[in-house]
Order: sequence, then C-alpha cells, then structure tokens
Amino acid sequence: MKIFYAIQATGNGHISRAAQLYPYLKKWGDVDFFLSGNNASLDIGLPVKFKSKGCSLHYSKCGGLDYWDIVKNIKPYQIYKDATALPLKNYDIVINDFDSITALACKIQKVESIQLGHQASFISELTPRPEKKNVFGEIIFKHYAPSSKNIGLHFQNYDTFIHPPIIKDCILEAEPKNLKHITVYLPSFDKDCLEKAFNKVTDVHFHWFLGDVKSKQTIGNITYFPVTQKDFNTSLINCEGIITGGGFETPAEALFLRKKILSIPIKNHYEQECNAEALKKLGVPVVYEVSKDFDLIIQNWLNNAIEMPIIKANNITTTLELLMETYHSKY
Repeated sequence: MKIFYAIQATGNGHISRAAQLYPYLKKWGDVDFFLSGNNASLDIGLPVKFKSKGCSLHYSKCGGLDYWDIVKNIKPYQIYKDATALPLKNYDIVINDFDSITALACKIQKVESIQLGHQASFISELTPRPEKKNVFGEIIFKHYAPSSKNIGLHFQNYDTFIHPPIIKDCILEAEPKNLKHITVYLPSFDKDCLEKAFNKVTDVHFHWFLGDVKSKQTIGNITYFPVTQKDFNTSLINCEGIITGGGFETPAEALFLRKKILSIPIKNHYEQECNAEALKKLGVPVVYEVSKDFDLIIQNWLNNAIEMPIIKANNITTTLELLMETYHSKY
C-alpha cells in the first residue's frame, strides 16, 4: 500500500503519536508524511515528504492563546494552493490527524480519508466537555478537519469508536521510579511567568523543559532542559509528578505511569478545557489561573495523597487492523 499520513504540528503530541505508529504502518506499505504547522519543537525523525505552514498556534506570554497572531498568520490562498498540490490520488489510504489542509485537499480532489487521533474523539457528544460549551470550539471539532470515518483516542472509551491512548514503547516498557523531582512541560508559558514560584518551593527540584533552551543547565532548584524525547521520557519515568498543560499525550503517559499530575490548560483553548474536564473526572487536579500563590498550590498538590487512576494503553496492532478494516469497509 501507499499511505499518506497528515500530522498537525501545532504540538509535539501529534508527532510523538506518528513516530510510535510509523514502524507498525511500515508493515502495511510505504508511508509518506505531511507536516502542517510549525509549533512542534521535537526532532521529527520521520520521512516527511510534504510540508506546509498551515494553521499554527500562537501563545500569549503566560498560558493563553493569542488569537490575533493566529488569525493574521493564516494565508487562505497559500492553504488552498497547498491543498491542491497534495497528490492524494497517488495513495491507497489517507490518514489524517486533524489537519485542515488535508481535509480540504480530500474535498477538492474527491478523496476519502480516515481521521485517527485525539480530536476525532470529539465527534461524539459523549466525550467530556465543560459545563458551558464553546460554540466556536464545537464548530472547530466538527468542521476543521472532517473525514468520512473517525477513530478516536482518549483517556477512556467514551464511545464505540474511541480507543485508549497510544503510549510510546519506552513508556510501556519502563520501570517507573520516584526520584523526587517534578517534571514541567508548559510550552505556552514564558520562563519568567513561573520561575519565581518554582524558586519558592526550595525543597523540590524541577526538571523544566523549554523550547528556547539549547542545553541542559541547573540553576538553584531548577534544571532547564531543551525539549528532547529522550530526556523528557527519562524525566517523566523517574519523576514524582508532572506539571503540564491540558493536552492529551503527556497526561496520558503520566496517567499510565501512575504519576501525580497538575494540569494547567491553555486559556481559551477549548480542546484543553475539554481534556481538563476529563482529567477532573479521573481525579486529577486542574488549575485555570497561575496566581501569585502558585508555589502554595504546588506544595498542597505534592502534600495531598492522590490515588491516580489506572488507564489502559492502546494496542497499536489492533488499532491499525481496525483502521484497515474501516478503510476496506468504506471503500
């Protein structure tokens, strides 16, 4: 088979998932990747044949989305041009991980696709939402990257087409330890938004992963790391807990490892608000605003004994077999 796999690079999670799936997909045929967006900081390590700036996220200084920057960087003509240039009819199957350009290309070229990923789970009304739904956010879920079929991934099986998270092999095979440090991954926060709070918690050592850090360095009770898979995986496997956003892949890995989680969803990011609701149902504490007493919030979080839930990991072979069955049943 010839397989086209579209990755939305508005975060590292989509790339991490694709990297985990790639060795399995290669057994089915030749895989070409399309990378859309430029927010990811991970080394791709995949055979990316097509690229587009697409629609990328832009953040405010301390944990929010900058919608003005997002809108002014969208180039409709370039998006249309990129969509028409994708040679989708040369492929036997198109897998889309929530990329709008590939969805548009499928519509223009009359090619069917399968959406595989976390965002696909929000097609179901049974997937957790905040008490007050965001109308614009719901429109994005349903119309940003529509596909003929959906295979969703989430913390729990909220609907028949939703499956457990895809967990990296190194996490699946790990023997977790507690070396007492706290791992921090909050790409929407600048360093000076949180540094003072971490410095106040003097008896805790933080492993802080930042996109603009070039090399590992320790200052006081903080070790700053560049964002690399190897260092992050090692830190997560051996941490006491993790402070992270309201994404999907990182909380899923932390839940699988039974690590404490403190979630800070990105402000005005509806998907992360929905994920936060799902995490709260699992007993994970969620903070919506980083205030001056954030150091006390961290201390309270660490001092409270929280029984972390057990979540299942995805069986990748079974999921890909389901994907192929879905493909053949549709076409």
